[in-house]
Amino acid sequence: MKELSIGGVPVSELADKYKTPLYVYDQKMIEDRIEEYLEHFKADGLSTEILYASKAFTCIHMLKIIKKKGLSLDTVSGGEIYTALKAGIDPKKIYFHGNNKSPEEIKFAIDSGIGTFIIDNKEEAEDIKRYMAGRDDKLDVMIRINPGIDAHTHKYIITANVDSKFGISMDEKDIIAETVKGLSSLDNISFSGFHIHIGSQIFEKDAFTAAIEKLCGFMKEMETEYGISCRAIDLGGGFGARYTDEDRPVPVKEMMDSILESLLRERKRHGLSFDKVMIEPGRSIVAEAGTTLYTVGYIKKTPHKKYIFVDGGMTDNIRPALYEAKYDADVANRMDEPKTDLVTVAGKCCESGDILIDGIDLQTAERGDILAVYTTGAYGYSMSMRYNQNGRPAVVFVKDGKDTEAVKRETYESMLINET
Repeated sequence: MKELSIGGVPVSELADKYKTPLYVYDQKMIEDRIEEYLEHFKADGLSTEILYASKAFTCIHMLKIIKKKGLSLDTVSGGEIYTALKAGIDPKKIYFHGNNKSPEEIKFAIDSGIGTFIIDNKEEAEDIKRYMAGRDDKLDVMIRINPGIDAHTHKYIITANVDSKFGISMDEKDIIAETVKGLSSLDNISFSGFHIHIGSQIFEKDAFTAAIEKLCGFMKEMETEYGISCRAIDLGGGFGARYTDEDRPVPVKEMMDSILESLLRERKRHGLSFDKVMIEPGRSIVAEAGTTLYTVGYIKKTPHKKYIFVDGGMTDNIRPALYEAKYDADVANRMDEPKTDLVTVAGKCCESGDILIDGIDLQTAERGDILAVYTTGAYGYSMSMRYNQNGRPAVVFVKDGKDTEAVKRETYESMLINET
């Protein structure tokens, strides 16, 4: 029987060595995708910066790759900042997002020398001013604004419609201007520009074009009406990844060319002076490089379905239950057999909704086989949990036939380490 290999390592070896469920990352795929962004996110007359969106997947091993490639980092919590610092990321290359940063997180980030705060609302701006008052160090800030662009994705991952919890509405120009001027009243706070993020799993270049056109028009109004100009803009991320044959992600070069052409055109049209642009890819860097391995357990037939039960489930991949995410898979030790068995892949959690794949043609599986579910590199480990006291899986990176354990599997003992 033909067997799947990842990064030159047969999956049976990985499953035997690290047990299942197991998150496996093809490190070369990650590095190659980063290189694509570095190569194509360039334009004459514009300084460009790529921020890896660490919420997609973060651990020290991953962040050391980011550091080696020279990327900056998008963080959304004190924990992500702490992990970044432990990985050796330069604090000045860390950007701090979030709609409800706690006082403790704000203080920790400022004391750690974080380079840029993305301010989400007027109240947060006032907190930043209080923390920075009387300090000798300097802080760059950007303000997240909501352009009201609907990026045609699942309602839970749209982040820029008019009722989104993120950012200040672009229509509230007076509040935005007041916030900018208030921040700029302190000598050690420097306002650099505006941030937007229109959603996730975006397969349309036109969505970014529309956002850029609206953002640049807004920036011209802010300059004309309030005397506020920007030297930088952050377009966020949201670039799509392929999960199934239904997905058609735009190639990196094509998407970057479209974004940069739109930026240069709109900058010229409105006579704007910004000279720097940032993007925040996360999912599109790690998703397709990740595969989750499971061991097939019991197999059950009902009047209308055939179930294959695996030793993981919603605890290691909540996305299908959360927003009906779709996945492709193989019985990884039967790659040369026909995929003629229509099954539903279910997890072991005590929930009827613990379904990883509802209806997929697979090779005929037997108990003890290895199931490989593809494109789990983003938001699998990041959103994993201990429901039913199932410990989180290990994380392994593979490259050139060698495997490296990046995160150890949780044990019964380690799950209780904080209990009193």
